[in-house]
Amino acid sequence: MEKIQMVDLKGQYQRIKTEIDQAIQQVIDQAAFINGAAVQEFNTALSSYHQGAYVQSCGNGTDALQIALMALDLEPGSEIITPAFTYFATVEVVLLLGLKPVFVDVDPHTFNLDPALIEAAITPKTKAIVPVHLFGQCADMEPILAIAKKYDLKVIEDNAQSIGGSITYTDGSTQQAGLMGDISCLSFFPSKNLGCYGDGGAVVIKDEALYKRIKAIANHGQFQKYRHEMTGINSRLDTIQAAILSVKLQHLPQYNQARQAVAKAYDDGFKQNPNIHTPFKAPGTVHVYHQYTLTLAGHIDRDQLKTALADKGIPSMVYYPIPCHQQKALTSKHPQQQSFPVAEQLSRTVLSLPIHTEMQAGQIAYIVEQVNQLTQ
Repeated sequence: MEKIQMVDLKGQYQRIKTEIDQAIQQVIDQAAFINGAAVQEFNTALSSYHQGAYVQSCGNGTDALQIALMALDLEPGSEIITPAFTYFATVEVVLLLGLKPVFVDVDPHTFNLDPALIEAAITPKTKAIVPVHLFGQCADMEPILAIAKKYDLKVIEDNAQSIGGSITYTDGSTQQAGLMGDISCLSFFPSKNLGCYGDGGAVVIKDEALYKRIKAIANHGQFQKYRHEMTGINSRLDTIQAAILSVKLQHLPQYNQARQAVAKAYDDGFKQNPNIHTPFKAPGTVHVYHQYTLTLAGHIDRDQLKTALADKGIPSMVYYPIPCHQQKALTSKHPQQQSFPVAEQLSRTVLSLPIHTEMQAGQIAYIVEQVNQLTQ
């Protein structure tokens, strides 16, 4: 059995080596390393993937979130609703722009923003909601969007982990991740379902006027060269990374199917274990399993289990060990009085297992066997 890895980028590359090498070589031959043709080609392909929505690629997923918030031109101190359980980048950009993060607890099953708790967090200063589609599953967007409409709030989807996911509304319509809010943000970090070989990100927008503003912000605030009409940033997708992403975008449906097959094998292997809660898939959702995250029974020492698995050659990760509202970067300047019990409980009990496109049946069976032995 080959060594088990959390993500096998080398193995994935070997399967598409010829395509990737040709794409990279073409960029080198053209010597257009900044805003080369491959960037616009990727933007166009990603737009098609998102049903013709406007796309502005950028340097990384965090930049995408910052650009999206900058485009709203909010007053300092404006409040942005975010989940308490997510990667800190979602909160970081809010703080960087002089805005105020307002946390809402998450659903204990989906790990996503709990719509039932949002209205209580809204004040006259609330301007936007940033739901995160965590670990590959869409947040419960239908009620979130209804609340946003009621209070005239913008919705920015943090879709860094769930490209290819979808959700079914009560009317039976299927809604694609990244096309439900006003703006959505993507990350192409190498381990993502659609990952490049460095850093990369993108903003997806349905409104043309907002797209033009976002495009300018990502390019030093210029609508025309040397005419800076607003404060912007310098954030662009490298041409080589764009060429790589154009190749990998064609394989994304297959990649997501491979992850779903691994998740099903895990689900089947753990279904008789009362001390493990496998990832909950909300009815009508397509989960693309950026992570396969277990929730452990309270009496199991998560850190001891992680160490024991490592001793048996099985890597695992904790996403996330400290909820956002308890991070020192926030509490040192903005002391938090509120408690978010679900986020705090999850930070003590979640453990993510290896899941990627190159996993072998023998590896999955071995992981299932060892996890079951150590938790029953």
